Parts: sequence; structure tokens; C-alpha cells
Amino acid sequence: MTGWLSPEALQALTLSLKVASLGTFASLPLGILVAWALARWRFPGHGLVNALVHLPLILPPVVTGYLLLLSFGRRGPIGAFLAEHLGLVFAFRWTGAALAAAVMAFPLMVRAIRLAFEAVDPGLESAASTLGARPATVFLTVSLPLALPGVLAGAVTAFAKAMGEFGATITFVSNIPGQTQTLPLAIYAALAVPGPEGEAQAMRLVVVAIVIAFAAVIASEMFARRVAARIRGRG
Repeated sequence: MTGWLSPEALQALTLSLKVASLGTFASLPLGILVAWALARWRFPGHGLVNALVHLPLILPPVVTGYLLLLSFGRRGPIGAFLAEHLGLVFAFRWTGAALAAAVMAFPLMVRAIRLAFEAVDPGLESAASTLGARPATVFLTVSLPLALPGVLAGAVTAFAKAMGEFGATITFVSNIPGQTQTLPLAIYAALAVPGPEGEAQAMRLVVVAIVIAFAAVIASEMFARRVAARIRGRG
């Protein structure tokens, strides 16, 4: 691999894995809670929450990146507070790339996990409640374990989406080699290099991206089949 990819390309690949992993695992607890609330609760504003969750899928990624820049930039209301009180900076940093990846992947994560929770038999949760289990205990010992294949499917899908995120990332954190240049941004930069060298480097990065995406799709499909089998079992 080290002889096939340039040091800069390897750096971009490593950063992409780092960004996608952090973005996925940091947003996973919130994704689980949101998916569970949408699947099990009917509350005022349910449709609005569902629409807001899926909004990044509809908006152009550049718009999402610009909104992140307005909110989490150094002069943004959230970004200024975090920078001043916690020393946490997102704009034009790799942490911002992780935030952008998490936001763009969040809808896919929630959708997969929500389907998994909807596949869990409510009767099992009711039985646990009847036996005296508290709602939190029912969630942790019944709902979540039964929905685990869907949770894993959502996490894998979100990871794959985060690996391929481009528009929101380049708008929010720019394309800085060694700092914010992820795999898609490295492909974009390689294509801007004139001559066969740039095209060859871009093609090698494309192959790496396809392999990672293909592996993620296979893993997600395996977990999704388990969820579908559970739904058929209930039917």
C-alpha cells in the first residue's frame, strides 16, 4: 500500500478513516435515542423532528456545510462559545470534517436504526414492564439488544457515507492537505493535477474508496437481512 499510494494519499486515507470513525461513533448514541423516539413515541412535533433529521439528505451538501460554518465557525454562536470556553475549534480543522461527516450521515443512521426498533415486538417490552422493569431497563435489556443488528447496519452505513462526504466538508473546513484533506478531497485535488500522474493517483484513490464502500455495503446488507428476518418472524 505504501508503494502504491503516495504519502499524501496515505495521509488522506488515514484522516478519512479517523474522521468517519469519530463522526460515526460520536453520533451513534444520539442516533439510537432519536430513532427509538421516532419509532416508539407519538408526540407533538413528531413529523417536524423526523423532517429535521432527514433534512441533510434533501439539502445540497454545500448548503449544509455553509450552515455549519455559520453555526460552528469561530464567529458563529456555537463555535465562538466552544472555542472560548472549551478550546474546541471546528472550522478548518479535522474535527470540523468529522462534524460535517456526522451530520451528513446521521439521517441514514437513524433510518436504519428506526426500522430495527420498529421490528422489535412491543409485546416483549410490555411484558418486561409488567414484570416491574423501568423504562430505561426495558430499553437497555430488551429493545436495544433485539435491535442491535439494525444499529450495526446503521453505524456501518453512516461510516460509509462519512467516508465519501465531500460537499459539506470542503465548504466547512476547506481542502487543506494534512489537516482537512479526506479521501474524496484528495481525489478532487489529484484530478486538478495536469498529466497522467494526477489521473493515476486519482484512480488509485478511487479504487481504495470503492473497496471500502463495497465492504461497508456487504456488512450493512448482512445486518439488514437479520432485521428483515426478524420482521418476517413477527409476521
